[in-house]
Amino acid sequence: MDASHKTGGPELAVLHYGDGDFTVLRPGRFVVCAVSGKKIPLEALRYWSAVQQEAYAGPTEALARWRGLNP
Repeated sequence: MDASHKTGGPELAVLHYGDGDFTVLRPGRFVVCAVSGKKIPLEALRYWSAVQQEAYAGPTEALARWRGLNP
């Protein structure tokens, strides 16, 4: 289970991450960064992995995750 499922609540969105866009499966106001645990408002979401199906707060977190998966 990815980090976006660890903090529940009605404001937590569930997304399917695609290549270049995402689809909202359950409406909400934010997702949770898989690396930092920070809440990311949907309107600010710019970084995610379609392969890992997880969101990242920014480029630093995305790069850290990529490096962790590609030693």
